[in-house]
Amino acid sequence: MMDNIKGAIFDLDGTLLDSMWVWTEIDKRFLGDRNLEVPFDYLEAIAPLGARKAAEYTIERFGLNEKVEDIMGEWFDMAMGAYENEVRCKPYAIEYLNYLKSKNIKLGVATSSDRKLIIPALTRNNIIDMFDTIVTVDQVKRGKGFPDIYEKAARGMGLSNEQCVVYEDILAGIRGAKMGGFMTIGVYEDHSTYEHPEMKQLADRFIMSFKELF
Repeated sequence: MMDNIKGAIFDLDGTLLDSMWVWTEIDKRFLGDRNLEVPFDYLEAIAPLGARKAAEYTIERFGLNEKVEDIMGEWFDMAMGAYENEVRCKPYAIEYLNYLKSKNIKLGVATSSDRKLIIPALTRNNIIDMFDTIVTVDQVKRGKGFPDIYEKAARGMGLSNEQCVVYEDILAGIRGAKMGGFMTIGVYEDHSTYEHPEMKQLADRFIMSFKELF
């Protein structure tokens, strides 16, 4: 399956990083402070978007009379401490990255999170230097329902789409990568179990743990 693969592109939150709990707590606090419940589909809706578009979506959905920049700042402040001090890699993620490096496969990141959040987390987990390119969704026109972010990561590694495999824990990510002709591997994440049946059908492979891959 990986015979012709020369690059691996990883989502971070929920894929390489065990960090979705941070955003679940932020959603509860942010909406709770406004006397709002967290809708069951809210995380699914904002996960592919990046902070600015997620804030715009939140303002429109809940009719908030607030500024996009203020919401983004509030989210960032709530998340920063966790990313700096608590967020860890998922089990066997580091071992798998080392395995890929031993096979001379280039590594890239394609994430919806803010660069100022992820760099401290990657640094503290001692994996920052493993990546040949790190792309955030605010660097491309469209979110993770489209191939843009994965294509930019592939270009950053000097590779074609067909030479890369994308690892994602959300359905929108798998869809976007497949749209661009990438091989895809769906990664189990508790917070997106409702998407797993469709992910299993669409992705080239679905794993419960990175341990299955080496």
